[in-house]
Formats: sequence, C-alpha cells, structure tokens
Amino acid sequence: MDRDREDDSLKYVTALEPPDFRRVMEAYSEDIWNYAYFLSKKRELADDLAQETFVKAFKQLGSYRGEASVKTWLIAITRNTWYSYRKTAFIRKVTLVGFLPSKGAAVSAETEYMRRAYSDEVWEAVLALPLKYREALVLQAHYHMSVEEIGKMQGISATAVKSRLRRAKERAGKLLKERGAWDEEDRV
Repeated sequence: MDRDREDDSLKYVTALEPPDFRRVMEAYSEDIWNYAYFLSKKRELADDLAQETFVKAFKQLGSYRGEASVKTWLIAITRNTWYSYRKTAFIRKVTLVGFLPSKGAAVSAETEYMRRAYSDEVWEAVLALPLKYREALVLQAHYHMSVEEIGKMQGISATAVKSRLRRAKERAGKLLKERGAWDEEDRV
C-alpha cells in the first residue's frame, strides 16, 4: 500500500481498536523510531523508546479520541516517554537524526556527496539550536506537524510556536552563513 494513502487512511480515525494497531505500527514505526533517535542520539535507546511508545499506545488505545492525528498522538507519546527517561537517567544531550529520505533515480557519487555534506552542515546548525527551537523546527519540517499540533504537544500557544520557528530558522540561517554553507538565496 502506498505510504501516503496509508497515512491518509489513519489520519481521520476517531477511535482505535486492537485489530487496527498492527496497521498503525506498520505505518508509523519509521517516523517514531526516527523521532526517538533524534531525541536520544543512540540507536539502542531509540529502539527502546520506539518499542515503549507502541506498548504505551497499545495500552492507551481507549484514550485515543481522534482529537489529533494518529501520528501526532504517537509522537506525543514518544516525546513524553523520552522526557520521562531523561529525567530518570539525567541525560542532558539531544542528537541529530541522520535520516534523509532518498527519492527518484540514482544520482552521481559527486552529487550525492555534496548533498550529504550540505545536509550534514544543516543538521549541525539545527543541533546547535536550543532544544525548544530545535524541537519545534524538526516537528514541523520533518514530521509535518501543524503549528497548533506542536503547540498542544509542547503546552504552548500557536503564537509561541510561530515565534520559536521563526527564531530557529533565523539562528540556523545565521550559523550556516557564518560557516559559509549558506548564501542569501538559500532558505532553511
């Protein structure tokens, strides 16, 4: 099944039942693992966080009311699981997701190298941002969450989310420009 169609079929679910859960896991396991890796910087920990997210989600199926998309609900559980772990483990550092989806035909080795080098510089700039800016930017850019969804997840207003996104883009752009990886025509 096409991933976009699969996402759309789960987008408007108002209640989840145990038989639906396998489809949910298949549709969102990669996104949840990538977000867990972004937060934890460790593959093994991302595995554990993703697994714990789906265990918690399965146990809380009855609490899902369709007020947010399934993806947003799972990302919120992942985020809460990470913060609970972080508090107990006294972890202080967040890391970059080394994942960039590849699309289309194969490109030359030189083009691929340049794309990855630029991508690494962008991610380094994103990782240099304070957590509140970095997280809002990743949730919007990579997970395509709306300003309202991000605000609800982080417990802040949509205006605060917009401000964080604007500041994140400005700071990341400034860092890239200082490093010579970005010119005036590029956008973060």
